[in-house]
Amino acid sequence: MNKVKLGFFSFVEVTSPEAHRSYNEWHQLDHMPEQYPIPGIAWGQRWVATPACASARAAAVAPVAAAHYVALYLMTEPVAATLEQFDEVGFRLGALGRFHRQRQSHLFGGWHLLETTVAPRVLISAEAVPYRPCRGVYTIVEAPNPDEDLDPWIEQMHTDNVPAMLEVPGVVGAWTFATSAVWRAPHWNTGRTRITVCWLDEDPCSVAADLAPVVARRWVDAPVVPLLAGPWETITPWEWSWFDP
Repeated sequence: MNKVKLGFFSFVEVTSPEAHRSYNEWHQLDHMPEQYPIPGIAWGQRWVATPACASARAAAVAPVAAAHYVALYLMTEPVAATLEQFDEVGFRLGALGRFHRQRQSHLFGGWHLLETTVAPRVLISAEAVPYRPCRGVYTIVEAPNPDEDLDPWIEQMHTDNVPAMLEVPGVVGAWTFATSAVWRAPHWNTGRTRITVCWLDEDPCSVAADLAPVVARRWVDAPVVPLLAGPWETITPWEWSWFDP
């Protein structure tokens, strides 16, 4: 049994070109550390869509296409209490002036964890994939068509497409998340979406090129609309120069 029940994602655009360094300093050295004392926060990490990563995207639809960064927190039971405290910490730090205002989250909230997989070459379990050091991730965000039956497509993803992604060199494992009627909040904007995250241990842009044909196949006659698909680079503290002039 995987202790993780929920993935909390935030796809963020920094709205002022000169604010990237201050945003990264705030999030990495102030905002994210404050989440870990919350019971139920198992893990968290952020990645950046460098200019090279953004150019390697297989899909990019507004508004989420504007995101420069993605953050993911993995949450365990008690999920309801964890989400409540997660919000409380954010509001409290904001009231203290410890919130970065030159940012906009275009897709954020909680997604229910559906499936975990690991590449055959990797020795760890599928449940351990996020905790293994990575060079980046490849995320796929899709919006299901409400008028079509998803079940055959989901089965094809499980038996064919995800295993094919796991065979691509550099892909460590993949976790799949979806919005759920159980976990909702009025200030989230998750919509009806599914998110697949592939963890990578080789250069994200190089892996993206090899993943591109596999990702394209999952959308052939699919009952989903691709919103965002592409690589993100792992952020190293104090190395925040990707968008410097």
